[in-house]
Amino acid sequence: MKRKPSLRTELLVNLTILAAAALVLAAGSALVAPLLGDDARGGAMLLLLIVADLAVLVVFGRYLVTRLVTRPLEDLVRATEAVAAGELHRRAPAADTEELDRLAQSVNRMTDRLLDVQGALVRAEKLASVGRLAAGIAHEVGNPLAAIGNYVEILRRHGADPATVQALEHEAQRIDGIVRSLLEYSRPRESAFEPLHLGNVVADTVQLLERQGVLRELRHEVQVDSDAPLVLGDRQALQQVCVNLLLNAVDAAGAGGSLVVEVGARDGRTTLSVADSGPGVPEPLRAQVFDPFFTTKEPGRGTGLGLAIVQRIVEDHGGRIAIQDSPLGGAKFVIALPAHAS
Repeated sequence: MKRKPSLRTELLVNLTILAAAALVLAAGSALVAPLLGDDARGGAMLLLLIVADLAVLVVFGRYLVTRLVTRPLEDLVRATEAVAAGELHRRAPAADTEELDRLAQSVNRMTDRLLDVQGALVRAEKLASVGRLAAGIAHEVGNPLAAIGNYVEILRRHGADPATVQALEHEAQRIDGIVRSLLEYSRPRESAFEPLHLGNVVADTVQLLERQGVLRELRHEVQVDSDAPLVLGDRQALQQVCVNLLLNAVDAAGAGGSLVVEVGARDGRTTLSVADSGPGVPEPLRAQVFDPFFTTKEPGRGTGLGLAIVQRIVEDHGGRIAIQDSPLGGAKFVIALPAHAS
């Protein structure tokens, strides 16, 4: 990338040119003055020439200061005022000089950081609310659910219709799964962080799902950059991230579909992406898919907590997750984790 010129250098060079021009104009005026004569007309012409010289210098100087200093600062002020007014996606434009461009980038980083902090506060409040809800549900539903399980067993022993008993048992297990997912989301367990190669975690997860037959009906490909930096993470938690993203991609792509898992490095971070050939996630819904209980699946096919848990784990690791368009035609979930300084 071409380095931008320094503001100091630009000002010095242009002011030098301006001073040189002033000297030339002054010398020219001195040479022309004797030719104008000593009468009033000659004095007026000389005064007009001096005024014209000064006007040129003032106009050029004003243009110079406006282009290099005033206009970039006004753009920066407008951007910060827009952010302060609630336009949180507004960013300061790049400047033509190195110092002011660095200032604009610093303001943009600060804005991004403020957005991250604001999002973390919102998610923390949401997590606390879900935690209270989960505790209440676990208490109120747990005992009746255990009783239902006992009644299902009694029905089985008394020769009730096996299909009916199996259906009751399946629905009871689904309720139990929802409650457990709520508790898992709202009460993160103690993490055991260690240096990990994310590619190994992905490979283990893919092998696990292959043995279970989950990936049997679709084409899948794993691309791992062996030079990708290590991450400091909890192996079990990161494996859960991989499982949730892969199961989500399998549901989206369907039988005969495709998915691609990639592990690499970008901008000093280790990245994991899962792309599928499904219908994708519409732009208006991308900000909601990580909310607890939000799901685009058919009723009965998901609790809407899988991606919420993924986001919580990623953020616990100091990372970010985003949704992009997949080259396969569906959605692409991209996770960026801080590289571990070995």
